[in-house]
Amino acid sequence: MRFVEGHSQTTECLTRTLMSTLTIMKFDSSRIMHEHVIEMTNIATRLTYLEMIMDKVFVVQFILNLLPFEYDHFQMNYNTMKYK
Repeated sequence: MRFVEGHSQTTECLTRTLMSTLTIMKFDSSRIMHEHVIEMTNIATRLTYLEMIMDKVFVVQFILNLLPFEYDHFQMNYNTMKYK
């Protein structure tokens, strides 16, 4: 029983840490945009494995909203596309 309780607390802590990391990640031009987006997607996938259901549309919008202003045209084009 103690093992299950300890595992549950560890999972909750990891979930909080990943959510915190995901919500504060900003693109800082220290690497290419592709790597930044892949890292954010990987965190979202890890959260899904921890039973935190994240809709794909939400993840995409979340990533787009955190892009710097240089990507505003990209955001606008993506949001006006009929098929995504």
